[in-house]
Amino acid sequence: MSIWLFRAGKNGEYENKFLSDNRVYLTWDDLKINLNTIHSKEELYKILLENYDLEKEKTAINWASQIWPIAHTMKKGDWVVLPSKINRTIHFGEILGDYEYDESLGSPYYHYRKVKWFALDIPRDRFDKDILYSLGAFMTVCKIYRNNAEERIKQMQKNNWSTKANVAMDIVDDNDENTTIDLEEFIFDRISERIIQKFKGHRMEELINEILKAKGFTTYRSPEGADNGVDLLAAGDTLGFSSPKICVQVKTQDNPVDRPTLDQLVGTMSNFNADYGLLVSWNGFKSSVIKEIPKQFFKVRLWDSKKIIEEIFQNYDKLSEDIKTEIPLKKVWMLNVEE
Repeated sequence: MSIWLFRAGKNGEYENKFLSDNRVYLTWDDLKINLNTIHSKEELYKILLENYDLEKEKTAINWASQIWPIAHTMKKGDWVVLPSKINRTIHFGEILGDYEYDESLGSPYYHYRKVKWFALDIPRDRFDKDILYSLGAFMTVCKIYRNNAEERIKQMQKNNWSTKANVAMDIVDDNDENTTIDLEEFIFDRISERIIQKFKGHRMEELINEILKAKGFTTYRSPEGADNGVDLLAAGDTLGFSSPKICVQVKTQDNPVDRPTLDQLVGTMSNFNADYGLLVSWNGFKSSVIKEIPKQFFKVRLWDSKKIIEEIFQNYDKLSEDIKTEIPLKKVWMLNVEE
C-alpha cells in the first residue's frame, strides 16, 4: 500500500468538492488529454512543454512527475492524504477506482479517481513534526514513503490517530530534487507546537483573552469551573459598555468541534444579550460546523489554531510581555516569488 499526498487547490478551493464527490481530482487547468493514451513520462513531458509553452524544462519534468501517478502508478487500496486549507486538519481516504477521464466535467476536473474518505478532520497536532514536514510538500501530488511513513501512519490509524514516534523523516518522489516545502505551513506547524505546549487546556482562554485585549476589547474571563456556556465576554471601549458585545467559547479538546457546540454558543449569545459570538477550537471544526458558516456569517466567527496564530502575528506588539516571553517570535523578510 502506498500513501499519496493530494492538494485541493492552492487555497483549498476544491476541498469540499473532493470530499462531497468522494474523489480526488488532478486539478491541473486545461489538461484536456486522456492520460491513458500516454505511455511514458517522456511523452507526457513533451506534451506539457508544447501545450503550456513552458520556458524551463525542469518545470515540465516536475509537472510530469506529479501528473503521471494518478493514471499509471496509483493502485486501488492505496491511501490518499488531503491536508486541509480550510481547517488545520488532515483527511484520509482509500482509492477505490481506476483512473477516469471525463471531458464533460470541465477544467480542472477532467481527471479523477474514486475515493472512500475513512477519516476526516484529524487534527494536525496529533502528527509528529517530521510527518507534518512531509505533508508540507509544495506539490499537487506526490508519494510519501521515507522513514517508514506508510507504516507509521497506518499504526496511527489503528491507534485512534495518536502516536508516540518521533523519527526524523523527509519526503521524496520520483523527482525528489524538485520537491519544495510549503514554508508558511511549516512555520504554522512549528508555532502551533509551541503554543499548545504552553497554553493547553484552561490557559488557552488566557491567550484568547490577551489577543482580544490587544485588539482593543474590554474583557471578562469566567473563573474555572461552571461557566454558564461562556468562557469570555468582550465589548468595546474602556469600560466594556459599547458594542460589539461578544460571547466567546474556547475549546482545546483533542477532536474538532461539532455542531452542538456551535448551537450552544448561539443560544448563549441570546442569554447574555450579546451581539456576536466567537467560537474558538484549537483543533478545528467538523464539516457540520463549516457548513453553517454562511448561515451564521453575520453572528458568529470561528477561530482555529491557524486563525489564532494569524491574530498573534497581527497583534503581537500589543500582547503582554508574559505572552511574548512564552511565544517568542521575530519577523523574517523574504522574497515572495514562486519559481
